Amino acid sequence: MGISTEETQIIKDILAHVEQGTTDMQPELMRNPVSTYTDPDVLAKEMDTLFRKFPIIMGHSEQLPEPASYFTNDELGVPLLITRNNDGVVKAFMNVCRHRGARLTDGACGKVKTFSCPYHKWTYDLNGALRGLPHAAGFGDIDKGDLGLIELPAFERFGLIWVRPSASEDEIDIDAWLAPMAEQLGGLGLESHTVFKAWSLDRKMNWHLALEGFQESYHFCGAHEHTACSAYLDNQSSWVDKYPHVRHSVPLPTIEELKGKAPEDWQHRPYFMTQNYLFPCNYVQVMTDHVYIHTIIPTGVDTCIFKCMMLIPEAPQSDKAERYWEKNYQVIRTVFGEDFEIGENIQKGLNTGANTEFLFGRYETGLQLGTKAIHDALDGRLTA
Repeated sequence: MGISTEETQIIKDILAHVEQGTTDMQPELMRNPVSTYTDPDVLAKEMDTLFRKFPIIMGHSEQLPEPASYFTNDELGVPLLITRNNDGVVKAFMNVCRHRGARLTDGACGKVKTFSCPYHKWTYDLNGALRGLPHAAGFGDIDKGDLGLIELPAFERFGLIWVRPSASEDEIDIDAWLAPMAEQLGGLGLESHTVFKAWSLDRKMNWHLALEGFQESYHFCGAHEHTACSAYLDNQSSWVDKYPHVRHSVPLPTIEELKGKAPEDWQHRPYFMTQNYLFPCNYVQVMTDHVYIHTIIPTGVDTCIFKCMMLIPEAPQSDKAERYWEKNYQVIRTVFGEDFEIGENIQKGLNTGANTEFLFGRYETGLQLGTKAIHDALDGRLTA
């Protein structure tokens, strides 16, 4: 695949930064109140808006390999049941029986032709329709059509599965929502990737602190002095505002090899780590030969869940390949561990009063763009 116009410009910008000793800058500083990270009322509004009204990546297409396969998720505070129907379409429902509210399944994943409540055996098909209930005469002339599972908007695009975790009359145009990132996501071929590792971590810090670790590269040579620092240019990232999403390109030192080449001979991916922010809480982090999908979910004002999937182009075909991908996995776990240790220490100091606001520098571009989009959503200026 040839290099895109956008990627050509990113390389030109980075080469100019290298030559001039500059980096991308915002016009002004931004000040973010510490209450963002400590106020339960702020978190309640975020949960009601960011984590209920916007689509969130919940999985990879490989997790629903065929019709009747399903997986569940409770981490958003909503019991989700995500399945593929007999037409191959991804569906999402609340994992709640319409009779007396029992969970339909406690299984993490599996394959079933129907979902049957373990309490009274009310049974639903893969489209959520109520198909049967024992001793139906005892319920008179109820309309089974009114008692199907509560369906949630679900979408499968670019090999990923999105769910909006609330029911609403308002429809989502997922293609319009993802349009600013479509060229980038479409070029990754994630549909044919496989999940090498998937993990979930409970962290003792506000979800913003985990989110913000991906929104600037200013910290690389501080937090990652002995790990990621040497792998990338120091604080010379490129940012493309894809409101409300953001494309953040972090260049490798080898990008200087492109100085003597004609732009039509350039390649982008071998010279960058690209951290694509997908509003409100996802990252598609593109390495030179594999991809990470991150989801950050608040569980309290000072706790969160960090979920990650490591996607690789194909399952390892040899011990050598297995070792190669395992090494990459261990590296990322180490680097993330450095970020999380700092984030949790920040959280410990938030209630001391030492800071009433945080400063987002002019080159902490992702912090500024991401925070603006969050404020717009909370204030009703941004909707999906």
